[in-house]
Amino acid sequence: MSDDTPFEVKPFLRTLTHRPGVYRMLDAKHKVIYVGKARDLKKRVSSYFNRTHDAPKTAVMMEQVARVDVTVANTEAEALILEYSLIKQHKPRFNILLRDDKSYPYIYASTQHDYPRLRFHRGPRRGKGRYFGPFPSTSAVRQTLNELEKLFLIRNCADNFFRNRTRPCLQYQIKRCTAPCVNLISKEQYAKDIDAAILFLDGKNRSVVNTFVERMEKAAAVQDYEHAARFRDQISKLKEIEARQLVKRGGKLDLDILGFASNSAIHCVTVMFIRNGSVIGSRDHFPRLQGETDKQKILNAFVAQYYLGRDAPTEIIIETAIDDGDLLQSELTERVGHKVQIRSRVRGDRLRWLQMARTNAEQGLNLKVASNATIKRQFAALGEALELEETPQRLECFDVSHTSGEATVASCVVFNTAGALKSDYRRFNLSPAAPGDDYGAMSEALKRRYARVKKGEVPMPDILFVDGGKGQLAAAMKVLGELGLDWLTVVGVAKGRSRRPGAEQLFRPGESRAMTLPPDSSALLLIQQIRDEAHRFAITGHRQQRAKARRTSKLEEIPGLGPKRRRELLRQFGGLQGVSGAGIDDLVQVHGISRKLAETIYNALHTDS
Repeated sequence: MSDDTPFEVKPFLRTLTHRPGVYRMLDAKHKVIYVGKARDLKKRVSSYFNRTHDAPKTAVMMEQVARVDVTVANTEAEALILEYSLIKQHKPRFNILLRDDKSYPYIYASTQHDYPRLRFHRGPRRGKGRYFGPFPSTSAVRQTLNELEKLFLIRNCADNFFRNRTRPCLQYQIKRCTAPCVNLISKEQYAKDIDAAILFLDGKNRSVVNTFVERMEKAAAVQDYEHAARFRDQISKLKEIEARQLVKRGGKLDLDILGFASNSAIHCVTVMFIRNGSVIGSRDHFPRLQGETDKQKILNAFVAQYYLGRDAPTEIIIETAIDDGDLLQSELTERVGHKVQIRSRVRGDRLRWLQMARTNAEQGLNLKVASNATIKRQFAALGEALELEETPQRLECFDVSHTSGEATVASCVVFNTAGALKSDYRRFNLSPAAPGDDYGAMSEALKRRYARVKKGEVPMPDILFVDGGKGQLAAAMKVLGELGLDWLTVVGVAKGRSRRPGAEQLFRPGESRAMTLPPDSSALLLIQQIRDEAHRFAITGHRQQRAKARRTSKLEEIPGLGPKRRRELLRQFGGLQGVSGAGIDDLVQVHGISRKLAETIYNALHTDS
C-alpha cells in the first residue's frame, strides 16, 4: 500500500515476496504510470532496478519512477485479472492501451414474448431472450436488421407502442411487418416467421429455404396464392443475400482472427469476426503505447485487455504465440463457460483468414497514416495562414447552444495532430445572467475552462477558436485579459454573409477587417472541422439538458414535497397546471400538506410569474 514515507529502493526490494502479484510504478505526483503482472514479484520488480535497460521506453519510464506499490495475489491468474482492472482504471501512459473499449453491438430477439421483436442491443446481455453477435459495427447490425425486416416481416417496435396500436403502422404498409399488433397474423404463423429469422441468424440458411419451400407448397395446395407468392419472394431475397456473402458458411465455427501491421510509430490490430463459419466483418484498433515496438508484447497486451473485458469465441487466431497464451486460455474458458483456444500455428481456412486479417490491418494502417499526414498538413497550413512562428500542436474550440435561453450549454472540443482528442472534450452547463445572452454564456464557459488552464490542470492550447464574430471574440479576450492569458492566439469564426461553407470569416484581436481563406484551403477545412465538431457537441449536450428539464416537474424542486405528496397534489388538481392555479387555502385541503408547506409550494410556483 502507498503512504507518504520516503521510497528507498534497496529495503523495498529486500522485503518483496516471491509470490505472484501486480506492481504499480508511480511518478513524483503519485500518478500511476505503469502496471505490470509478475509470476515472481521479487525477481520481476528487482529486474527494473538491478540492470540498465536497452529498451528506450523502459529507460524513460524508470527516470520518472518515484515509487513502486505491489499487491500480492494467490495465483498468476488472479494477478492477470487485477492487472487488467488496474490498467482499465488508471490508463497508465507506459502501458499499451486500447483507445476504443466500447462494447460490441448485438441483435436481441425477445423470444419470451408472444410476438417477439428484433432490435439493436449494446451492453450487458441479461435479458431472457436470445442475443446474436457480436457485430463489428452498428452499421452492420442496422444493415442486418434491415434485411431481416424485409425477409421475415418481423416487428421492430417497442412493446408499449405494440400494446397500444389500434391499426397497422407504416411498417405494415411498406411490407416490413405483418401487423401482429392488430392480429393480422396468427400467433402460430408469426412464431414460424421468428423461428425462420433465428435460424437465419444461426447461419442455417438452407434450413430456412427448405422451410419457406414447404410453406409455399402448402399455401399453393390450398389455393392461398397470396401467401404462396410471399414465400416465393422471401426465398428469392434469401438467395440474393446468400449470393452477396463473401465467405460461404463452412461449419459452425465461431472465432476471431487478429491481424497485425506496424510502421514502428503506429500499430494496427484488426479483429476479423467469423461467426457460424462466415466472415461478418472486422474492426481496426490502434493501441496507444509509449515506444513499444515488439509485436509479441503488443499482441499479448491487446489480447489480455480486449478479451478480459468481453466474451471470447471458441478460437482466437493470432500471428505469433504470446507469453500469457496458456494462462489467458484458462481464464477465458472459466469466464465464458466454454473452451477457448488461442492459436498461432494454423493452416487451411484459418490460415487464409489470418492472411485476410493481416491485409486488412495493413490497409487500416495505411489509412491511419494517410489521415495523420493529412491532419499534419492542415496544421502546418493553419500555422502559415495565421502567420505563427511554429506549427500549432493543440487547438480548442468553444460553441454555445440553447433554445430561447433554455438549457444553455457550451462545448469545448480539442484537436491535436492526431485528430479529435475526445478524452479532453468538455461541456459546461451555464446560467447566464440574462436568458439568451450568448456573450455572457461564452464568458462563463471560458472563465471556468481557462482558470484551470492557468493553474496547469489542463494543457494550454496553441490556438483558441470561438464560434462567432467580433462580439464573441471581444468577450473571449476580456476573460483572457482578466486571467492574464491575453497573449494566447484567439480566432473568432463567423459564417459569413452567405452562411455557406467556404465563406467563413476569421476575426483576430486588434484587426478591424475579417480574414478569409480560399474555399479549398487546408487550413480552412481544419477550421470548419473543429467548428462543426464544437457545434455538434454543444447541440448534443443542449438537447440532453433540455430533455432532462422537460422530464422534471417543478414540484420535484420544492423541499419537503416527497413523491407521495406530489402524486396526491397532481391527482387532486388534475396536473401541474391545476396545482399552479390553486391558492394556499386550496393546497391545505390536500392530505399531508400543512399550511407552511402550502405557502412554500405556492411561492415556488409563482416566483417566475
